[in-house]
Amino acid sequence: MSEPPAVSEPLPETAGETTPERPWPVRHLTQKVKEYVDRMPPVWVEGQVLNLRRWKHLAFLTLRDVEADASMSATLPFTEVEAVAGGLADGARVIVHAKPTWWTKSGSLQLDARELRTVGLGELLARIEALRERLAAEGLFDDSRKVLLPFVPGLVGLVCANQGDAEHDVVVNARERWPSVRFEIRRVTVQGANCVPETTAAIRELDADPAVDVIVVARGGGSLEDLLPFSSEALIRAAAECVTPLVSAIGHEKDSPLLDLVADLRASTPTDAGKRIVPDAVAEGRAVVRVADALRAAIEARLDREAATLISYLTRPVLVHPDRLVEPLAEEVARHGAALRRACGALVRATETHLAGLAANLRSLSPQSTLDRGYAVVRAASGAVVREAGDLGVGERVAIRLARGAAEAAITATTP
Repeated sequence: MSEPPAVSEPLPETAGETTPERPWPVRHLTQKVKEYVDRMPPVWVEGQVLNLRRWKHLAFLTLRDVEADASMSATLPFTEVEAVAGGLADGARVIVHAKPTWWTKSGSLQLDARELRTVGLGELLARIEALRERLAAEGLFDDSRKVLLPFVPGLVGLVCANQGDAEHDVVVNARERWPSVRFEIRRVTVQGANCVPETTAAIRELDADPAVDVIVVARGGGSLEDLLPFSSEALIRAAAECVTPLVSAIGHEKDSPLLDLVADLRASTPTDAGKRIVPDAVAEGRAVVRVADALRAAIEARLDREAATLISYLTRPVLVHPDRLVEPLAEEVARHGAALRRACGALVRATETHLAGLAANLRSLSPQSTLDRGYAVVRAASGAVVREAGDLGVGERVAIRLARGAAEAAITATTP
């Protein structure tokens, strides 16, 4: 007897209920996503047209975000494309009214568009002006943020087109002025959908290179639509974050994308940029010669003035006959010397007289004079002067000081 077939366990109702033991099959997940996307209403979407192609009555295209690296496939009736005045081409900015749809077989999201409108030139200009005012309010265009270019850059980073005259204009004109200048070149797409991401990446790459002293973003002239990427907010903010001095050389003199406002230096053309990023070696050489000549002339003039001043000093009477200045002073010194000698002599004589009187007084008061008259001084063994005979005992020894010399004696007898 055969076993009954196993009853399959029901799938989890929600994604949060799935487990490793009870997962959703891919078909179930894609169906869930489709059910969710189908609930979304139609939406107006703006983007840039890429890869436009026709198949039967439908137009297939990629709608790309002009400010970020994001895109989505879209389809719409080709009659909408045919209704665009002047035709629709890659790079055009459009607004489509589309219903998001999910293809379960490929697992992809695309837009099913029913209506298309192009973004007019006036509207683009209005958007650029609004962006300019907003970025200016943030201070991105302030002069205080701008830095001076180095006087002689060793390495110049150049962002330019893959093909075109901008690279030639910058490099040739710069090397004509300063032959030793070197370039690190990044060639990018300078219009269309890839311009902003490629140019932004090139600026950041060159800014990260410490050997690069200045960065030049150059492009030849073009229509307003061609230059629109250089007014992109993403590109402007990348330029504002750049630490290396940045030069904007976009279009011609009359062209002025927002990159010109955030750059540290705006060059009217790529040729002008080549001339402004380096000095003129010939002109600088002439300036050095002029400065050297001026310095030499200044030194010679100073030497001439000092020589003339020295000659004028040497011709003065005090230097021609210096003894005339000393003679009156020598006579005065002689007079004072004689007076000093007389005063010293008188002082010495007065001092000698005074000392003689003091010596006489000293002699009269000195015990030596008494000794000279025949007296003697007797001292006991204790050293005390003996004044009475009773102070001595028989046999005691005494010291006798005479006028000349001394003697010792022993007491044999005393008489009171």
